[in-house]
Amino acid sequence: MSEMAEAIRQLIQEKGYSEDSVKQTIEKALKAAYKRTYGTDENAIVKFAEDMSDVAIYSRKVVVDGVYDPVREYELEDAKKLSEDLEEGDEIDLLEDPKTFDRSAVATGKQTAHQGLNETFKDSLYNEYKDKIGEIIIGYYQRERNGNIYVDLGNAGRLEGVLPVKYQSKLEFYEKNDRIKALIVDIKKTSTGLQLILSRSDPKLVSSILEKEVPEISDGTVEITKIVRDAGYRTKIAVYSKREEVDPVGACVGLKGIRIQNVIRELLNEKIDVLRWDPDPVEFIKNALSPAQVNRVLIMDADKRQALAIVEESQFSLAIGRQGQNVRLANRLCDWNIDVKTVEQAAEMDLSSFNTVQNAHALFNDEQVEEAYDEITTIAELPGVDERIAQLLKENGIEEIQDFVEAYDENTINIEGVTKEDLDAVNELINQNVEFVEEDENAETEEQEQSEEAVAETEEETAEEAEYFCPECGAKITLDDKVCPNCGIELVFEEDEE
Repeated sequence: MSEMAEAIRQLIQEKGYSEDSVKQTIEKALKAAYKRTYGTDENAIVKFAEDMSDVAIYSRKVVVDGVYDPVREYELEDAKKLSEDLEEGDEIDLLEDPKTFDRSAVATGKQTAHQGLNETFKDSLYNEYKDKIGEIIIGYYQRERNGNIYVDLGNAGRLEGVLPVKYQSKLEFYEKNDRIKALIVDIKKTSTGLQLILSRSDPKLVSSILEKEVPEISDGTVEITKIVRDAGYRTKIAVYSKREEVDPVGACVGLKGIRIQNVIRELLNEKIDVLRWDPDPVEFIKNALSPAQVNRVLIMDADKRQALAIVEESQFSLAIGRQGQNVRLANRLCDWNIDVKTVEQAAEMDLSSFNTVQNAHALFNDEQVEEAYDEITTIAELPGVDERIAQLLKENGIEEIQDFVEAYDENTINIEGVTKEDLDAVNELINQNVEFVEEDENAETEEQEQSEEAVAETEEETAEEAEYFCPECGAKITLDDKVCPNCGIELVFEEDEE
């Protein structure tokens, strides 16, 4: 069995199969060949050397005096020749030589082994790549069939990538051995091996590439709030900074545009607009229509999320874009239905009611809008918060910011799937966006006391400033006089109840 031993060594050391998977495959192959030869494998026993250097197959037979089934029984007289201790009814394992199996049995064993190894390899690769969905992988153009592109990903051809037509970028074309960087969106087992479904049109491809180019995104300082694409033509990316001193757009573009140019090259010169996310829909819509300059944005119907963007004549075609592409992407990015008009077109419309609303918005914007955004009471309302973390906190009874702060300070938050870093990030967002105002329980009492003191002081001042005269002669008197110093009449001062 030296050839078998060498095969085992190659499978484990060179091919990377696990020891258990090799043992199971070889055992199935030998039993399949045994069954093909003898009609059953119920009494077939496969034994491996402790160091996996060798393997053998045995027939387990019962010792009988008079054999009727030579496959399962062994003559007592022959058994005595092997050992005098053997008696009728004992079981004995007899070594089989696979070379004695007929040719069809050997072929069956080989086929079983081949299928087993293929399944083992596919299971191993599947376990390796099932957690990589959403990650980027690099391969090379191999062939094209029915519009689908097949990508060589290595692993001796057993791992194949497929870039379906629906996931291809519209303006990209490839030739033999061209490098392809794509996003893994699915994984499938086929008769020939493992197949990864790839995408070059998914917005996550852009975010993954951008994350590798921009350290501020990797460390969480800058957050991508949303990406929309017309793959091959244009991508719009809304970004937000958790720190005021960091410009999110500048961080993504990089010095002299070097960072965003690297991303554009990976997307084969697809146009990319990086813009600032804003909680105010008016400002966000203006930003979303870049590179066009927008004069004004009017909210036509907030409930239906309809808005009107007014631009100069020279900016109109830029705002609309080729075949409406720019405004269409802006609609998807903002989740608003944006109608673009020139200044002349808007002048012909009756916008008086909307102008009134807009003027009121502008008049009270600093106070009302700021007040609206300051009134954050729940974790989910925090700008830039991780929605998964907010949901987990809510499910565990921590929805209000006040509840979180108290539990965080007491270090009593223990939720599966929420790390200390996650809690620190939420606490940092609270510190950045929420201002706590402490209520003074004695404020009302102090105010009342101050009021009473003011009244008393006023009365004293009034009393000091008042002048008194004798009712008899009219001479000037004071509150300390008992008699009039002029006429000598006795004086009595009475307090006026009124």
